[in-house]
Amino acid sequence: MRRRTLFLLVLALLLAGCTSGGGDSAGGGPITLRFQSLAWQEESVAANKELVQEWNAGHPGIKVEYVQGSWDSVHDQLLTSFEGGEAPDIIHDASDDLADFAYGGYLADLTDLLPARLKSDIPQRSWETTTFDDGIYGVPFLQEPRVIVANAKWLKQSGARIPTPEHPWSWPEFRTVTRQLSGKGKYGVAWPLKEPVSATLNLSLSTGGQLFHRGSDGKVTIRFEAADQVVPRTIHDQADIDHSASPTTLGSGGSDTLPGFFGGRYAMVPLGFSYRQQIAQQAPKGFDWQVLPAPAGADGLTQGVSPQTLSIAADSPHKKEAAEFVDFLLRPKNMVRLALGDWMLPTGTEALKDPALHTARNGWATGTALATHLSSAPAQSVRGYPEWKDKVATPAFQEYYSGAIGLAELRRRLERDGNLVLARYQR
Repeated sequence: MRRRTLFLLVLALLLAGCTSGGGDSAGGGPITLRFQSLAWQEESVAANKELVQEWNAGHPGIKVEYVQGSWDSVHDQLLTSFEGGEAPDIIHDASDDLADFAYGGYLADLTDLLPARLKSDIPQRSWETTTFDDGIYGVPFLQEPRVIVANAKWLKQSGARIPTPEHPWSWPEFRTVTRQLSGKGKYGVAWPLKEPVSATLNLSLSTGGQLFHRGSDGKVTIRFEAADQVVPRTIHDQADIDHSASPTTLGSGGSDTLPGFFGGRYAMVPLGFSYRQQIAQQAPKGFDWQVLPAPAGADGLTQGVSPQTLSIAADSPHKKEAAEFVDFLLRPKNMVRLALGDWMLPTGTEALKDPALHTARNGWATGTALATHLSSAPAQSVRGYPEWKDKVATPAFQEYYSGAIGLAELRRRLERDGNLVLARYQR
């Protein structure tokens, strides 16, 4: 009898250890969710960590552990963690990185996990960036339009018309203005095109460019048509014909152009909206700058975006609790905090109404006016896009912008070589 009693006692202790240590809510103990964030700016990291602390304070049974990730390595890091069965429960990423993970079965379909409030608050055009086939594999929550940051004093002295979201420049007018601002070793514009593909494709939506065309069989082909050529031709002509665009910045990142911008070498720099934080922090005292909308084409101010997203791993044993945390993180007031921390725009319609996003200071009002013009980036659902971008499109655009190849050769590479890449993913 003593041996049987001892055996039962040991068994009970083992079971207790499994339930409490494993974080199984069914056993009564708290569960732990790992949230991998890619926030990197000081304000953004602080906002994310504060929200995690607030959640943990109000939900003792569901602890969220903050895990710091990096934009530089997130795709490969996630792929490794998915295949190794060690993926975080809640995953911060960008919508243009989700397609292969969604089709590969690594991400949970959120269709039945998300509350109606969150679904209705975010516009359908944003949900399209994370919808693959009939499933939703991420919640788009922050978005970043491309804008033009200008030297306000230089622009005013030139006599050029100042564009507004209601009356933007056309692409031909933009080219004319950059010529007008150039001369004596100075340039009207500095294009930072170290990563030329997303900038070119997303801005080309304003001129009706699509590049990727899906047929009735569901397969995608690349066609570089007249509407796709307006933006790249403008950039090429500014750099190689007008000499109104600095040739040395074409291979640079956005931050690399700021010293020359502050130093009076470039009048304008097209940048992502979040670069305003660096400008506000680094601009010399008295430097007057302003935010202008990107040029408009046949389709107005439309431009493509790849919003930042929150997804849930398919292997997470606590999908329901993970979705509850995502809903908490993206309540309107919290979404505003995340947007202000990242100097980006929230996708939620309620958050976009916040007065803090409509001030003239640091160009917030100009960016917020562009929110309704933001659409899904052309390559969102194209399988094989990362390989096409890295192996075909990036070198082709770089050579075209530098003047090494002409428009006909650019078209040949994008279409012929690009379609060979996509074909392997669509067998």
